[in-house]
Amino acid sequence: MSLTVDGELARSFGLTAEEYDKVLAIMGRTPSLTELGIFSVMWSEHCSYKSSRKHLKTLPTKAPWVIHGPGENAGVIDIGDGLAAVFKMESHNHPSFIEPYQGAATGVGGIMRDVFTMGARPVANLNALRFGDAENVDTRRVVDGVVRGIGGYGNCMGVPTVGGETNFHRAYNGNPLVNAMTVGIAQKDRIFLSAAAGIGNPVVYVGSKTGRDGIHGATMSSAEFDDESSSKRPTVQVGDPFTEKLLVEACLELMATDAVISIQDMGAAGLTSSAVEMASKGEVGIDLELDEVPQREANMLAYEMMLSESQERMLMVLRPDRTEQARKIFEKWELDFAVIGHLSDTGRITVRHKGNVEADIPLGPLADEAPIYDRPALNKEPPAYLTPPADPVGIEKALETLIASPDLASRSWIWNQYDSTVLGQTVKRPGAADAAIVRVEGTSRGLAMTTDCTPRYGQADPYVGGLQAVVEAWRNVTATGAQPLAMTDNLNFGSPENPYIMGQFVQAIKGMGEGGRALDFPIVSGNVSLYNETRSDTGLTSAILPSPVIGAVGVLDDIAQAVGLAMPEEGELLLVGETWGELGQSLWLREICGREEGAPPRINLVAERRNGDFVRQKIRQGAIKACHDVSDGGLLVAIAEMAMASGVGCHLQSHPRELSLHAYWFGEDQARYVIATSHAEKLMEEAEKAGVPIRRLGHIGGSDLRFAYGTRLDVSHLKALNNAFFSRFMGEG
Repeated sequence: MSLTVDGELARSFGLTAEEYDKVLAIMGRTPSLTELGIFSVMWSEHCSYKSSRKHLKTLPTKAPWVIHGPGENAGVIDIGDGLAAVFKMESHNHPSFIEPYQGAATGVGGIMRDVFTMGARPVANLNALRFGDAENVDTRRVVDGVVRGIGGYGNCMGVPTVGGETNFHRAYNGNPLVNAMTVGIAQKDRIFLSAAAGIGNPVVYVGSKTGRDGIHGATMSSAEFDDESSSKRPTVQVGDPFTEKLLVEACLELMATDAVISIQDMGAAGLTSSAVEMASKGEVGIDLELDEVPQREANMLAYEMMLSESQERMLMVLRPDRTEQARKIFEKWELDFAVIGHLSDTGRITVRHKGNVEADIPLGPLADEAPIYDRPALNKEPPAYLTPPADPVGIEKALETLIASPDLASRSWIWNQYDSTVLGQTVKRPGAADAAIVRVEGTSRGLAMTTDCTPRYGQADPYVGGLQAVVEAWRNVTATGAQPLAMTDNLNFGSPENPYIMGQFVQAIKGMGEGGRALDFPIVSGNVSLYNETRSDTGLTSAILPSPVIGAVGVLDDIAQAVGLAMPEEGELLLVGETWGELGQSLWLREICGREEGAPPRINLVAERRNGDFVRQKIRQGAIKACHDVSDGGLLVAIAEMAMASGVGCHLQSHPRELSLHAYWFGEDQARYVIATSHAEKLMEEAEKAGVPIRRLGHIGGSDLRFAYGTRLDVSHLKALNNAFFSRFMGEG
């Protein structure tokens, strides 16, 4: 590869003129092509978090049950009985637009490696997906490829995909979001970290061979899309889940010995990031011999090997006296195993290939002097609270329209492509409860998990958007009876170089932090994905809605106490929480009136904590038979979803006279739960004593939703409407 290393090439690699000048100062000379490539990926937004690191430090990350917070491959929390939950969420947004199947599949593979790198066996996958307008000609292609990619990789790995969310909006037309989350379980005293140690210890490459796929994937993910993005297929990695399955088993078998000193997934920036991060965290040097790297393509250059993002690869530092034992394990699993270097006391990364030194860089400046920007952040005036408009269609028609809409339609077309029960530990499958529940094998303990975000709230008020994502995730875990313990996040935004986008990011972080502190709900891992926007041939850019996605994990001591959302055959429905009828930014306003206006619903953290703690306590006492938090679409949609889950109806009582009918039924007020019980009187008395607002909604029974003023909607009719969207959208019905 004959390229002249200069400022112009550096700019094509994603470095600014000032950043390239800093590289020249650190090196004291013009860098080689390989050195320039190493700096460009390590200083990319994707790897260095140079626009976000300052603000991420304000988030709550500690609690007595947090074992490892941000900074490792994944977060780790104590779940009791000597066990730990290991989990994280990451994005594969840009690759999933260019090549939806492989982009999504390798996103799933990458996040699973982050988890088993730490010694945990993956037990569940989730996702958070955002697609363009359902009427957009390209949306179907992206949906089809992404869903098949997620299912294809997870199913082949034998890890159940148990939950997630999917939404549609025109803001994602040119830039879908594919956020993948994995949860694993490990012995809490057998967590493996990435900091290298032991001068002279061997550096070992394991897994698949290195090819040319994914080169500059990290820098591609740190830039906006343009009209040439479709030509960037070579920057999208190609996954092999069958190899990754072998890699999981080989790594976990090796980790059962005392051979591993440190281990790191070769993710974004591949061999470069894994080597640099391991050595810099351990404050040692690392010498690499690229002639020893297993290669699947001929005549690979050092630059290509260092920047390749070929999948299913790991880097380890092993005890010298255990190297042959480790080799035998990986050979048994038919995986490549190669000693490609050793740790040194130089504090530098040195890369040799065919007898030549291709890179020799001081690790301290490479890691510690990566740019950190305090970018200008401007805020738009939040919109005023909406005066409820008149109802143009009536309650029954509105409900039918809402549950048939892309954002509320049944996701069974998606879920049915995922194996949600493999491993045999899934207690609550997708759609059965507000959060998925997976049993901790061999125990009665369960993990509840969910992903949540409401981007339309964040577009109107980024602070509320960040805060609401946290409280909804907390509510969804609570609604199963589980105790929410910790979060991971995936912060998806447009260009940080736009002060208003940066303002969105800063305000969302502020809201997330306040929610986490108020609910004792720390963030222990996560990912930032910026530059999610598309530039047209006219030069105009279009950013996604601010999308701070939250992944949450909670614990149930006894899975027998867990509840789902399906309506029981008899009893009463009660509403916990106050209703004000807030229709600003609601789905009713958008789908019925064609308007996206007003302030999002207010959030009262004291009410969230009080109401949620009460509901969880009553679930664990067996007083609540079904529970569903009120969110998208409001109260009547929540009731309809409970009815459709079981086929059982309800005779609904009249609404409060101080509210208009449509504001009461479709307002998206927060801190609310619909609960089903056979002990309504007692529950209401206990709620009153606890200062928890509660009211009767109606009597359960029959096969339709019957309103106090006489009309009714058959539950089977609603379910047919709810199921229709995806088959029609995908051309299957």
